[in-house]
Formats: sequence, C-alpha cells, structure tokens
Amino acid sequence: MMLGGGWLARIARPRWVNGFFGKAQIVSAAGMGFAHGMNDAQKTMGIIALTLVSAQSVGTLDNLPGWLAFLHPSPGALADGDDDTWLNVTCALVMAAGTAAGGWRIVKTLGHKLVKLHPIHGFAAETSAASVIMAASSLGIPVSTTHNISSAIMGVGTAKRLNAIKWGVVHKMIWAWILTIPMSGLIAYGLFRVLHGMGLV
Repeated sequence: MMLGGGWLARIARPRWVNGFFGKAQIVSAAGMGFAHGMNDAQKTMGIIALTLVSAQSVGTLDNLPGWLAFLHPSPGALADGDDDTWLNVTCALVMAAGTAAGGWRIVKTLGHKLVKLHPIHGFAAETSAASVIMAASSLGIPVSTTHNISSAIMGVGTAKRLNAIKWGVVHKMIWAWILTIPMSGLIAYGLFRVLHGMGLV
C-alpha cells in the first residue's frame, strides 16, 4: 500500500495527498473499529459463554439468587452455542469503554512515539490491519488487534526508511507482549488462592 501511496505522492501535490488521505482515514479508522469488535469482542464473549455453559452443566449456577438468574445460559445458548443478547451488549459496552478510557495511550505510542505518521501512513496501516483482522475473523481465527495495527505501523515506517522507527519503543512493546500472558496467569492464580483461602470459591 505504501508503494502505491508513494507513487501517488510523487505525481500529486502534497497538500492534495494529505487532504485526500485525511478524509480517507475516516473510512479506514471505521473499518479498524469494526474489525476490532468483530474479533476481539468475540474472544471475550466466547470465554464468558464457555464459563457460563460449563458452570451450568456441572450445577454451579443452581443456587443463584433471583437477581442473578440472567447468568443461566438460555436454551439456545446451550443447544446451539449462541450467545445471549445481554452478553453481547455487555461485552460491546465494556470494550467501547475500555478503548475510550485507555485507547489514547495506545494511539499516542503508536502514532507519535513509534514512528511519525502522516494521513497516508495512517490510512495504509489501518486498512492493512483491518483487512488482516477481518480475513482472520471470517475464518474463525482469533488475532490481536494491537499486534496487527502495531505491525502494520512498523511496516509503514519501514517503507519510509528503516531508521524512521524508534526500535527502542518496539523492544518495550515486544517485552510487554511476551510478559502479558504469564503475568495474567500468575495474578489469576494468586487471586484464586486468596479467594479459596477465604472460603469464597
């Protein structure tokens, strides 16, 4: 995409190119948002649905108070694996709130600290990442939105020149990705042991 964009930038005025891709980024950003919900939200819903169906099948949810009755999976969820509507709405709202609350830090890191982006670069990165995520979603493959957009931005930066990317930031990001899973597992284990010791689970 950057090869095509670079060709366009050479034959057109920079002001026109920035204006065109500035508007085109609205479409690519919308596609990125759609792709994010299409894949990342499904992973969250799947884990919660699996937990509720498993808990229902072994009788863990049998003694729930009336106000928590909505946690019982519906017959459709048990028979066909369909998610209940409340679960879809809750996951969508929580993901939107999380992105609104913490998304600006990610945007600042990827858009300013990793490499300096212009509208043409943002369009190419967003379109590429959204295409990969949507293709993976259509095949039922769970992928990370953050990994995809980060890699796309690195590709855009490399297309400019190799030293356009701040590799120190990349190094920190990769370490964060590597440590996220084991640290999450350790925290979950610790919380379970504490709750088990208190007799709550």
